Amino acid sequence: MRSFFEEFKKFILRGNVVDLAVGVVIGTAFGKIVESLVRDIFMPIVGLATGGFDVSAQSITLYKDAKLAWGAFAQTLITFAIVGFCMFLVVKGMNALHKYILKDDEVKPAELTPTEKLLTEIRDLLKPSAPPAPPPT
Repeated sequence: MRSFFEEFKKFILRGNVVDLAVGVVIGTAFGKIVESLVRDIFMPIVGLATGGFDVSAQSITLYKDAKLAWGAFAQTLITFAIVGFCMFLVVKGMNALHKYILKDDEVKPAELTPTEKLLTEIRDLLKPSAPPAPPPT
């Protein structure tokens, strides 16, 4: 039983698990910020531009108390689009930062193995003595 808990401890304390947990927590907080941005900033502006039309409160009554809340769904789609755009900007910024700081564009060629060096030498020696290719017919 002791080895099970030690294995669990190793699993939990690995860097990837902690990084993932931090990412989930920050992502959840970021999602709440964007949701508030859409609900409290963008949607009132949309309502003002459309003469007081509140998209989030719109619904269609299907039968008695059963309603199809299409407005809440539309607001969720807008939130999704904004989150997607913000994540695009974050990834684009991180890629630019990596390129600037790490200078990813200066990729160094991998060192050839001894076998690859030997094959390269053989290829280079055989090039001059190779018979010319037959003309296309």
